[in-house]
Amino acid sequence: MNVIGVVSALKSEATCIVNLRIPVYQVVNAGERTRLCLSSMGSNAARGAALKLREFGVNALVSFGVAAALDDKLIPGDLVLPESIAVDGESLPVNLEWRNRLEHLLSAHLTVTGGILASSEAPLTSRQEKLALGETVGACAADMESAAVAKVAADAGIPFVAIRAIVDPVDFSPPEALLSAVYPDGGVDFIRLITLLIGRSVSIKTLFHLALGMHAARATLTKVVQTAGAAFASEFILESCHADGNGESAGNSD
Repeated sequence: MNVIGVVSALKSEATCIVNLRIPVYQVVNAGERTRLCLSSMGSNAARGAALKLREFGVNALVSFGVAAALDDKLIPGDLVLPESIAVDGESLPVNLEWRNRLEHLLSAHLTVTGGILASSEAPLTSRQEKLALGETVGACAADMESAAVAKVAADAGIPFVAIRAIVDPVDFSPPEALLSAVYPDGGVDFIRLITLLIGRSVSIKTLFHLALGMHAARATLTKVVQTAGAAFASEFILESCHADGNGESAGNSD
């Protein structure tokens, strides 16, 4: 049976697919043909989750979650379905047939954009960082996990897509101080957060803006699942790949 594997870094992303408390690196069923693995933030964690899903026999991979805007036109809640992933001067492929199918399904319900998704090794905490990365690789958005998942898929010769909702625009970013109060899976160390608030390293206004951005991004990701299904229309692309007889995607090449 053809099964897709979904990698999400944050609990708040994963719960848009299944409303469960998922331990990091535990593979759970998210539907008859979908497996989900919570990785926590970062490329190494995402690679480990993608490889874990491969052990469970998945034959397509999805990077599902939020992204930072590198383009002034993008606002929280916009959906990015990239055509390629940029990392370390390399362009990693996305299965364009699958990606375009998703755009066709979702564009009537959401603001969808394409382009290049850049890889960042750390959260981007300023407008200057975002614009510099965007100009360097010509990308419209960035995240920390998609490149690692795309690399696992490319090495295995299986289809890959990234589904990313904008969480913070170019002009607003999470302050660097706040990162010390956030666990790798996106959970919050409330004692540390209160300390930051008392010390005025982080403001209530900043937290409010971050919450609004995450609310908009999660609403978009939830709409993706409601519209395309937990399998993200995988039947379309997986059956097409199966018909090719080799499990590789026609769109998985430069």
